[in-house]
Amino acid sequence: MRSSYREEDVTLLLKDITGLVEPQSTREREKLIQSGRHYCEMLPIEYVPSEAYMEAYREALARYAGVMAEALAALGERILAQRGSEVTLVSLARAGIPIGILLKHCLERRCGGNIPHYAISIIRGKCIDPNAMGYILDRHRAETVLFVDGWIGKGAILGELARCIQAYPGVSPQLAVVSDPAGMTELYGTREDILIPSSCLNSTVSGLLSRTFLRDDIIGPTDFHGAVYYGELAEADLSYAFIHAIEREFPGQGDLSAPENSGRMRQLRNSQEKEVLFPQGDTGLEEVKEIAASFSIDDINLVKPGIGETTRVLLRRLPWKILIGTQWQSDQALAHIRRLAWEKGVEIIPYPLRHYKACGLIRKMTDV
Repeated sequence: MRSSYREEDVTLLLKDITGLVEPQSTREREKLIQSGRHYCEMLPIEYVPSEAYMEAYREALARYAGVMAEALAALGERILAQRGSEVTLVSLARAGIPIGILLKHCLERRCGGNIPHYAISIIRGKCIDPNAMGYILDRHRAETVLFVDGWIGKGAILGELARCIQAYPGVSPQLAVVSDPAGMTELYGTREDILIPSSCLNSTVSGLLSRTFLRDDIIGPTDFHGAVYYGELAEADLSYAFIHAIEREFPGQGDLSAPENSGRMRQLRNSQEKEVLFPQGDTGLEEVKEIAASFSIDDINLVKPGIGETTRVLLRRLPWKILIGTQWQSDQALAHIRRLAWEKGVEIIPYPLRHYKACGLIRKMTDV
């Protein structure tokens, strides 16, 4: 699989289907998805960001790179404490890939040696790529496999992972993420719904890769799941600019054990321990169900909570309304969401969100 990522940073277990799939408009895809067609059988036309939106992205990266770096450092410490240094990182394509590369670099600087890193496809309702899993397990012990993604929204992919991994004895369904506002994994950088700047863009911050694709006429029984390489966007590629911006903010520039950083890491750990604890049963999924009921939405897949998922709704789906937490109305982490909503003419509603700072609601095609 071609990409703009370096081979030493990630092994992409994907089939290159460039030129084999005609991308479709957002409205056309949405109509097909809501009529029963699976999203993995289609590819969207990539959103071309306006200069105003790119300025919002650059401001977000400058403002929140340090926050994300600290969360990554905290995630790295949790992984080492729970799993040790013998891990095989398996990023969920595509949003998980830049996170996996950063985590690989973080752990290698902490422990030395080489941390294997792969990227594979998992598709809601279709399971994880069995051929990719076979490839990894032929080369690494099952107990070392650690799945990586950017964030957990309401936990749909986490549930899919738990279901699929039952077929692979010894492999843990645990998911390591930077942000887990839903409170669903023990391996997290923060429980806060933070801005992960890579969520603001599509392929140009993800190695020029499309989202993953699975359709029988193109992906055979022995093939990896597919993806498209957008080589024509090479001049706009920001994949390593993003990675380097985060790495410059790592404590000790990657050395988590440096003496001069012990105070910073202790402060970070203390802040993690003071995160809000919700009453038992008050999970992100429960809040999503409440939101769906409030807006008469009968399919919770049309409710996309969290900064990352809200951004995806605005970039790739047909948004209906955007909810922003009443206490986060002026939060600069949401500037790009406000910009996209304005560009697309989508209503923003203040809403008493608990776990999340923002939530995207997808328009029912029957209402269009």
